[in-house]
Amino acid sequence: MKASGMISQHDLTIFETSRTFLFGLAYRLLGTTSDAEDVLQDIFIKWQQQPKQDILNPQAWLTSVCTRHCIDLLRAHHRSRTEYTGTWLPEPYHHTETFSVESDYTLSTAFLLILEKLSVKERAAYLLHDIFNLDYVEISEILREQQSNCRQLVARSRKRIADEPNILSNHPTQQQINLLNAFKVAIHSHDLNQLTQLLSDDIQFAADGGGKVSAIRQPFIGQPPILRFFERLLFQAWTELSWDMCHINGGVGFKLYDSDHCCVMVLTFAFNDQQQLQSIYSLRNPDKLK
Repeated sequence: MKASGMISQHDLTIFETSRTFLFGLAYRLLGTTSDAEDVLQDIFIKWQQQPKQDILNPQAWLTSVCTRHCIDLLRAHHRSRTEYTGTWLPEPYHHTETFSVESDYTLSTAFLLILEKLSVKERAAYLLHDIFNLDYVEISEILREQQSNCRQLVARSRKRIADEPNILSNHPTQQQINLLNAFKVAIHSHDLNQLTQLLSDDIQFAADGGGKVSAIRQPFIGQPPILRFFERLLFQAWTELSWDMCHINGGVGFKLYDSDHCCVMVLTFAFNDQQQLQSIYSLRNPDKLK
């Protein structure tokens, strides 16, 4: 993103200082890195054009513009997501920062899918208050809602999130890294018994092909159908791909590459308290792998 001569170095510095915060907010609200980047571009243009004497608190102004823009996008995207072919999964967020910076359950696939179940304003209020530590006065101004309504939005969101198992921990431990290495070995050795030990009894497997590539339309739940799926198809298909463990969505996962060195799949995971795989998310939609 390049500034034109219309913006001062001071104003550019203010925006660049807020960039990480704004992208983090936009990505968590939207679940797509491409849309989050577009939002930042639009915010920058508005920031560039806005008379600065009208802005008493630049951070508050940028946060408000970002949130409202994302809310508008979410409402515009509602139909396309409800009519999406198969399971919708968020775009992967690849990062190279240390885990101490970006290891965050609020970036995980599992958490972002929970946010998809909330209303647009519930999602925004919860993120602004519980994740980004804004007070209800600020949130009320951003959402144009009474403070009491904002409190109710956050309370409903908290209850919904608390009802979901194994969401509030995504920090990659050595145990989890070892578990994923064992998962990879089980796949490559076609070891069904070993794979069984790594999966929780109520394991979920979800795949997103977006109608562009073959993928299951509905998630599989429980060991029996998932183990059959691996035995009949995935052992062979996944063994033919190259695996690269990577930092992704606040945790650890895999990028899978074909013989032409093109990324054809991203795998992310959720874990239970017994350090078993609770969820496997297979993102195969090529539009989300660019």
